[in-house]
Amino acid sequence: MANDALALSEIDAFYGDSHVLHDVSLRLGDGRLLGLLGRNGAGKSSSMHVAVGLLPPRRGAVTVYGRQVTGRAPEAIAALGVALVPQGRRVFKSLTVRENLAVAGRRPRGGLPMLWTLETVATLFPRLRERGKQIAGSLSGGEQQMLAIGRALMSNPRVLLMDEPSEGLAPQIVAEVMSTIRRLKAEGLSIVLVEQNAKLVADVADDIVILNSGRVVVEGSAADLRRRGIDLRQHLGIY
Repeated sequence: MANDALALSEIDAFYGDSHVLHDVSLRLGDGRLLGLLGRNGAGKSSSMHVAVGLLPPRRGAVTVYGRQVTGRAPEAIAALGVALVPQGRRVFKSLTVRENLAVAGRRPRGGLPMLWTLETVATLFPRLRERGKQIAGSLSGGEQQMLAIGRALMSNPRVLLMDEPSEGLAPQIVAEVMSTIRRLKAEGLSIVLVEQNAKLVADVADDIVILNSGRVVVEGSAADLRRRGIDLRQHLGIY
């Protein structure tokens, strides 16, 4: 639908001969946060790779604000306003913090305001301002996660995909990252939050999709799933 910021429809995807996504459909509403849950190997990251063009699907369609992008190159999808914060951060470790941010800078299309600059990212993450000249590889894990988020924001996206942003972080840093996600959502950014932690997602998501073995097993609004008494942890094997 045109009011979906991002939609994957009936996606089948493979890595070589390995069938990793089976008829996966999900929709991210404009200005909403979709929580994508699942255990290791469930297909969460594969779905994000399909969304940004890193994994072309063999069947199905990907749309960004109603525009068909299936099979397009990652840079073409990024130019439409889709940014990925990858699992494992993947910052440019030999570059400084400032260089990591500057290299990702992009003006938004369609005359939209340029919300994210070196200054506004530094305001969001004051520690990045303090460490602007520091080599990224010397940052702590939490600081590298902040840098990965800031780098994605520098492209001034309309859709932000976040793949396991809490992975390997201390609880205090996780709380800071989640506070940032809430702020970005409040400012109207459309977000997919990929996580294994059901509680983190349940506290912030508008809508939830759970994958298991590359298939959608639960989907709906967070409020509706609560009303129906669906225990997200059960579907994730957490008791």
